[in-house]
Amino acid sequence: MQKVKNRRVLSGIQSSGELHIGNYFGAIRQHIDFQKENECVYFVANLHAMTTIQDKKRLERGTLQVAIDYLALGLDPDKATLFIQSDIPEVTELAWILSTVTPLGLLERAHSYKDKISRGISPNHGLFAYPVLMAADILIYDSQIVPVGKDQKQHVEMTRDMALKLNNIYGETLTIPEEFIMPEVAVVPGIDGQKMSKSYGNTIDIFSDYKTLKQKIMSIVTDSTSLEAPKKPDKNTIYLLYKLFADPDEKTAMREKFLAGGYGYGHAKKELLEKISVYFQPARERRQRLLNEKDYVADVLRKGAHSAREKAEQVMSRVRHNCGLLKYGAISK
Repeated sequence: MQKVKNRRVLSGIQSSGELHIGNYFGAIRQHIDFQKENECVYFVANLHAMTTIQDKKRLERGTLQVAIDYLALGLDPDKATLFIQSDIPEVTELAWILSTVTPLGLLERAHSYKDKISRGISPNHGLFAYPVLMAADILIYDSQIVPVGKDQKQHVEMTRDMALKLNNIYGETLTIPEEFIMPEVAVVPGIDGQKMSKSYGNTIDIFSDYKTLKQKIMSIVTDSTSLEAPKKPDKNTIYLLYKLFADPDEKTAMREKFLAGGYGYGHAKKELLEKISVYFQPARERRQRLLNEKDYVADVLRKGAHSAREKAEQVMSRVRHNCGLLKYGAISK
């Protein structure tokens, strides 16, 4: 796997509710890792969330919550820039400029739009134009690398198409980003065996208290194989989840117990419960402290927005100049 080093990395974080184990292994863990050797720019995507969340309090709560959660899970504001998307007005300015060069057919081919409509989400212009705002998010900071899963690769491809189109019209203006396809993580199963997803209601939340976590783990769906009989670990939701947290010796031990028989699903659920509880305990403790340190969190987001806006204004100055957008009415600083 190619290692990303000394690059400007950009990623948006959805503010859509409680983070779950699938979120962690699918993206969050990699985001935290990128900050070690790169210049990372991470924003809470509250403008994007407005396409599906139209409740003021829910949006406010979700925006702050995801920022706190990322800090609790290890995002270091001394190493990475963290801010709220709507604090950068330049991003919507660039989105409009990009929309004037974006072919309608490109947006009509967007997988995410088709998927959301197929799931019954009411279509609106924001949902349709989502890729343009996403492109602006990426291009406004001269981002070099955008880490995505395979299913999100089209987003970066569309961004590249828009940037190249604008550059062809107005000259070299925007940095053309590259996608970084994050290493495949085995699909994280939910408590019903399907892919863990909020839309399926089968998630195990990262910051659940012990009682709630226990209820979730104990409700994992299993087959009716008796206690004494051998069991197939590789088709077993409990084992597939346990593998994500366990070291090689622990994985081998549970696997052998399943194959030998005399080891019930209840025993395995208890082991999984303890493993998850211990794994996220430091993050839960940090999160509790952060919930009582709202001024600190607000300061992190303010500083992050200041740093991000400096980058954004540099790009927008270049865009305005090259596109012929005169600025005689700007207020002098």
